[in-house]
Amino acid sequence: MTTVQSPPAPATAIRPRVVARTGLYAVLAANAAVVTYFFARAGFASNALIVLGRLAGLYGALLMAFQLLLVARLPWFDRRIGMDRLTSWHRWVGFGVLWALLAHAVFITFGYAQASSMDPVNQLVDLAETTEGVLRAVVALAIILVVGAVSARYARRRLAYETWHFIHLYAYVAVILAFTHQVAVGTTFASSSAAKAYWNALWGVSLASVFVGRLVLPLWRNLRHRLRVSAVVPENDNVVSIYVTGRDLDRLPARAGQFFLWRFLTRDRWWQANPFSLSMAPDGTQLRLTAKTAGDGTAALRHLKAGTRVFAEGPYGAFTALHRTRPDALLIAGGVGVTPIRALLEELHGHAVVLYRVATDRDAVLYDELRELAIAKGAELHLVSGPPVPDKLAPSELARWVPDIADRDVFLCGPPPMMNAVLGSLRELNVPRPQIHFERFSLAG
Repeated sequence: MTTVQSPPAPATAIRPRVVARTGLYAVLAANAAVVTYFFARAGFASNALIVLGRLAGLYGALLMAFQLLLVARLPWFDRRIGMDRLTSWHRWVGFGVLWALLAHAVFITFGYAQASSMDPVNQLVDLAETTEGVLRAVVALAIILVVGAVSARYARRRLAYETWHFIHLYAYVAVILAFTHQVAVGTTFASSSAAKAYWNALWGVSLASVFVGRLVLPLWRNLRHRLRVSAVVPENDNVVSIYVTGRDLDRLPARAGQFFLWRFLTRDRWWQANPFSLSMAPDGTQLRLTAKTAGDGTAALRHLKAGTRVFAEGPYGAFTALHRTRPDALLIAGGVGVTPIRALLEELHGHAVVLYRVATDRDAVLYDELRELAIAKGAELHLVSGPPVPDKLAPSELARWVPDIADRDVFLCGPPPMMNAVLGSLRELNVPRPQIHFERFSLAG
């Protein structure tokens, strides 16, 4: 098996995540400055509430455009930041959009009501009936309120992903309504052709990013590579590995540790996409995913037939050797979270220690492969089995397994409770944050 060996970044190099994060912040700050400039250049209304309302609306719309960039799944950002972090930022920016647009509506309504001596409710009705674009803005705000409500943590935990995603898609309708409202009645753009051209360009880039990242790129890659299932191999009663082949896979920019959204084009499952990590480093001839049964969709995977067409979106994720900071590594896997860890071990060089946490030895999926890889690469492999209590990955235990843990990169993947516990242990052991690498599957609309 041939894999690409990627040396760790030099100790003095600026980390890829820092570069990408700084770039996003700089883009947002620069556009906020431009928006403020055009707003000030257009002049101020005599009513302070209207001034505040217009400025809140501009910043809310700017954040909305920034949100589109965060969920566009552009490869350059995704490989450096990770979909989970981009999704988290998208969520918090979304709440910023909600509060900014609420402030816009309240300040504008009360500002005009103050000037006309009407009560706020009648003033809002009058604006919606007499001013072009205001009714569209009211509808957009109502949609954003609904999306914000179902995105709250309490509601999100109680909704099926498909239901949440369907509701979330209406946010794109709100985006279009809000944009057309601002262009139609916004004084900042009505008084300046340069401001209007800038705003159109800003939104054009944001919408084009989503169109390219979410539609054009996946379609192009799947047409180019024409993926098909080549073999289905049960690993145990609950876990199955699926081998996928296609054309020109050596040109697919996938790395060990990344994942795809896999859609197997069978009659009953073509509509369902699931995120699964690569469980083997890409070698240019085939891809492999390994999945544990967690419902009807994953249970059906073991019945796939060779030759089944596959539509895969990706590769996604920043859980790769691109972010290495040290020559040696510690890889910690829990349960089926071993899949990206096994792939990473295949690609990484330097001394590695692998800790594989399972409830019983029978749960150690791919353990034979791990053992063969560890022998071939001179790595240490420890199978840590037993009940959750006592915690066998507590700080004292980790320090015993890996005395030089603070001098290693740590790659972590497993169930959320285990990951949270290990992250706490790493903090207690003073492992620097840039040396800790993990990723959670988290998808945004």
